[in-house]
Amino acid sequence: MDALSEQERTAPSAASWMFAEDFAAESDAATMARQEAEDLGVKPVGPGTASALTMLARLVRASHVVEIGTGSGVSGLALYAGMVPDGILTSVDIEPEHQRIARQAFTDVGIESRRIRLIAGAALSVLPRLSDGAYDLVFVDGDKLEYPDYIEQALRLLRPGGVLAVDNALWHDRVADRSNDDDETLAVRETLDRIRDDDGLISSLLPCGDGLLVAITPLG
Repeated sequence: MDALSEQERTAPSAASWMFAEDFAAESDAATMARQEAEDLGVKPVGPGTASALTMLARLVRASHVVEIGTGSGVSGLALYAGMVPDGILTSVDIEPEHQRIARQAFTDVGIESRRIRLIAGAALSVLPRLSDGAYDLVFVDGDKLEYPDYIEQALRLLRPGGVLAVDNALWHDRVADRSNDDDETLAVRETLDRIRDDDGLISSLLPCGDGLLVAITPLG
């Protein structure tokens, strides 16, 4: 048997991964939003990804954030928790019912309605209407087939030194399996390659949740 590589020897076990996922306690509001997501049949970000989003928003003192894929509000709650008090979260989702439930989750924790801008519609129709360079953070968690197009829009929207975060970057272990060539996996893989190969971006692929790709735009 070949000797294990250094990466394989130091890779976390499933138990360690679960420990890391549950390291940061979630709020009751997030727990309720997760239950709503299950009832809706949508998959929210994992706890590890949620805590990472809060940290990223806090690190850049985010006041303007775009979220692609509202779901039941789990990721929106996480993003808002890290934003400055007068920040505005713009969240886009093609399902109005999802946004209705997410809005209730935001209201339940006391977020003012003027701080949450929910836009129902196809992301690739909505994003081009948003202003260039006006956002501190863009979070991508929508249709995997459209990920490459989302990325181009996100890079346009971000200010210098802004943060791009992309969920499902490992896509249920399919991205690492080069024999897997279904359309969604290829789209996610293309997205990773696009960001990794951009010399102007500083990027890292975090193994929290289903994978979170993070990139920082040039400071200008």
